[in-house]
Amino acid sequence: MVEWAAAGFRALFAGMHVDEAGRMNLLEPEAPEHRPADAARPGSKQVGLFGIFGTGNFGNDGSLEAMVIALRKVAPREPLLCICTGPQGVTRSLGLEAVPIYYQPSPEDGGRAVLLVKKAAGRAVMWLHAVRQLRRLKAIIVPGMGALDDFGVSPLGWPLDLMTWFLLARLMGVKVVLASVGAGPIHHPLSRLFFKSAARAAHYRSYRDRISRAYMAGIGLDVTQDPIVPDIAFSLPPPASASTGEGPLVVGVGVMTYYGWHKGPERIRGTYDGYIAKMTAYIDWLLGQGHRVRLLIGDETDNLAAEDILRALRVKDAARVDTSIAFTPASGLRDVMAQMAEIDVAVVTRFHNVVCALKMGKPAISIGYQDKNDVLLAEMGLADFCQHIERLDLGRLQEQTIALIGHRADYERRIREVRSRFMQELAAQEEVLAALVGSPER
Repeated sequence: MVEWAAAGFRALFAGMHVDEAGRMNLLEPEAPEHRPADAARPGSKQVGLFGIFGTGNFGNDGSLEAMVIALRKVAPREPLLCICTGPQGVTRSLGLEAVPIYYQPSPEDGGRAVLLVKKAAGRAVMWLHAVRQLRRLKAIIVPGMGALDDFGVSPLGWPLDLMTWFLLARLMGVKVVLASVGAGPIHHPLSRLFFKSAARAAHYRSYRDRISRAYMAGIGLDVTQDPIVPDIAFSLPPPASASTGEGPLVVGVGVMTYYGWHKGPERIRGTYDGYIAKMTAYIDWLLGQGHRVRLLIGDETDNLAAEDILRALRVKDAARVDTSIAFTPASGLRDVMAQMAEIDVAVVTRFHNVVCALKMGKPAISIGYQDKNDVLLAEMGLADFCQHIERLDLGRLQEQTIALIGHRADYERRIREVRSRFMQELAAQEEVLAALVGSPER
């Protein structure tokens, strides 16, 4: 034990280097693609964008893109730095300078024992890396996401990361912002403590819905000055609308590789298999009604669910699958919106698939795992079209589908009205952010 631990720490410190100012860097020297041409000039302060980005979650990455677009519109002089879980992906997709939240060893760094030690040590000294990066910033912003819930994470992961960076930022005089975030539920008491501490450190907080603000109030945070501002992905520029034509009605079915809230091993198989079986039966029913289906995803991991459903349907009737079901794996929220433009109604699980459907003016049914979907649909006049993923009733889903299709013109009008208000509220928040992060000469 002692020998491999020592080997791990030797490997960790072997990966460090000393920069020109004599500071020890926990990260490997950045590759050239991590330093875009528009990176900040030496001595200038940047605006940091902090979150779970660049790792395949379309909603999170779309939220980041929406904030980048907003800041470049209202504060174009401010150079940006993304601090995230997948810096290479962010630099590749958006051209931003990006660094990791904490030191993450690559698989080539050594054996399992060495990797575990290096990862643990990287988190243990994350504050050193955070201080170094925060010296470069005037503000740090979390753009959207379900930033304040513990879905699929342990207290010592994202909740601790957020608190560490925010408390250090506050101590160092860096403006701290939570913009249009989702909050709750937070099941683990330690995660609640970390998230509450992080939120208290913010100079500005806004929530994407009333239940998020109410949840934070319920755990003891003063939210009296915190506005509700819609999810920032609504501000993404939409693709051109596409008519579905005079042929069969097209139902967009958004699926998710869902294992349960905490992905415990005792629940994984049963929860996932039950969901896949029900969605397969539902799509089979849609085809039997004469509709066409477009499968949709919201994360790279959802390709598994889509392929499992297609495989099960092909066993029954491969020819019908090939002629009546479309599936093109998306690579981001813009792709999802483009696919939503080609459907008539949506039946989806992930929150940002709901957002994309509404952004494109499509009435939707939610098969969600959190109340956030229900609250958003209720605002659009679609409160009767929600179910929980773990209590999915196929008979009721069929009835909801028939009702939604029968009155979709009315729902489309309501969606357009609410969407217009959302855009006005997001534009007002952009001006608040500009005042918080903009240069004095702006």
